[in-house]
Amino acid sequence: MSAETKTGLTIYSSAQPGAISPDLYRPVPGQVGSRFGLGAPIPGYAVVRTDRRIELGAKRQAVRFDDVAAYIDPTTVSFASLTAPDATRVLEQNYQFDLVSTDKLLTRFLGQDIGAVVIRGNTAETTSGTLLSSGAGQLVLQQPDGGIKVVNQYAELNLPTLPDGLLTKPTLLWDIATDKPGPHDVRVSYQTEGITWWADYNLTFTEGKDANSGVLDVGAWVSILNQSGATFPEATLKLVAGDVHRAPKPETYGARSYAVSEAMAQRDDGFAEKSFFEYHLYTLGRPATIPENSTKQIELFPAARGVPCEKVLVYDALGGDMWFDPYNPMMDQGFGVQSRKDVLVYLRFKNDKESGMGMPLPAGRIRVSKADPADGSLEFIGEDVLRHTPRDETVLVKMGNAFDVVGERIQADFRLDTSRKTIDETIQIKVRNRKTEPVTVIVQERMHRWSTWEITKSTIEPKKLDARLVQFPMTLKAGEEGTLRYTVRYTW
Repeated sequence: MSAETKTGLTIYSSAQPGAISPDLYRPVPGQVGSRFGLGAPIPGYAVVRTDRRIELGAKRQAVRFDDVAAYIDPTTVSFASLTAPDATRVLEQNYQFDLVSTDKLLTRFLGQDIGAVVIRGNTAETTSGTLLSSGAGQLVLQQPDGGIKVVNQYAELNLPTLPDGLLTKPTLLWDIATDKPGPHDVRVSYQTEGITWWADYNLTFTEGKDANSGVLDVGAWVSILNQSGATFPEATLKLVAGDVHRAPKPETYGARSYAVSEAMAQRDDGFAEKSFFEYHLYTLGRPATIPENSTKQIELFPAARGVPCEKVLVYDALGGDMWFDPYNPMMDQGFGVQSRKDVLVYLRFKNDKESGMGMPLPAGRIRVSKADPADGSLEFIGEDVLRHTPRDETVLVKMGNAFDVVGERIQADFRLDTSRKTIDETIQIKVRNRKTEPVTVIVQERMHRWSTWEITKSTIEPKKLDARLVQFPMTLKAGEEGTLRYTVRYTW
């Protein structure tokens, strides 16, 4: 890159939290909605800024830039002189994308002599003549003796020149006038689709002193996927995390943008984080080249070591997919008596300085591993999606289902009194710990029949979380089966 050219790249992402499908890594030529055969649009966009020095004369002149992204939004293009902004005017600007192709070349050579190579078996034959028409892989050539030859499925064309007016790259063209001729430092900026970023978090879990505690080593990486049709050499790289709204487009990819701490600021070559409007801006402290059709990974922040965490076991027999009738109580005795046996496992840690974290975490996918003491190798034990998480918030990572802890839920009693408008329902829940160590399980219940309710009896003290949700903590010794029995009264 020339010393007189500088590139700035600010990337936004409209991808859902978590890793992007590998299908988007491979361009699909001719994909509907793509431009220049680049493939399916990537869920993201970027603002590109290019500073360079050019020579401007005393008269109006054309300024041409041909190293722009193919997914450029022409309505966002701007040209400005940094040397003499008040003395330089843009009279016109054009975005030219009449790129060279076989069909366009043949159209320009109608009535002229061309050559074509045809493969017949193992033999290549060359034929020539005056091009009368072309289409669907077929050429109609007039021979020197006046005869007509039809060429089908040619393998190669021999054309004398590249006609004027056809471009090999998308090009920006300005009509510039200035009252101050000479060298100018100018800035060109525009938005382009076809580029995105996301965060990936790699956590390593180590068991603590008991079955419900442990520590985490937390590492974070930024992945940048570029299929914009341009390479950005030695660019000043910025990433924006936050929900940045964009006006709807005929082809919209969503408006959600996915985008660190003192530890980051201490590294002049890593990402530095700061609040920016209602978002967060991450600026890389060193230039980065983002090649076309590539995926680049850069460390987001230095790994945090020994972050305290809890292993949380939750038995939610009904799950979160219960339907509530907002207008009538559910009097059917069989409603909500289904039961799941799986006990969910979560890892929970605090994103604060005391825990060794305390940084805004952009949305991304969290992958958790644990070292096998037999050989020290890291084995994958679960993954989840993290949404934008400010500092000092709690992070809850869903790991999967416990193997050695199971639950069972039954309806022990049900009484409906329509005259008094009451329902008394008794639920019995058993949780069995088949592990060789004690565990704590949170039994989670939803009061699903009606909005007005009261727990009249319970063998474990309930903890009400909201208008519907109640939790019962249950501590079980190794091999122990615990029983929860409670009665809830609904009134309307």
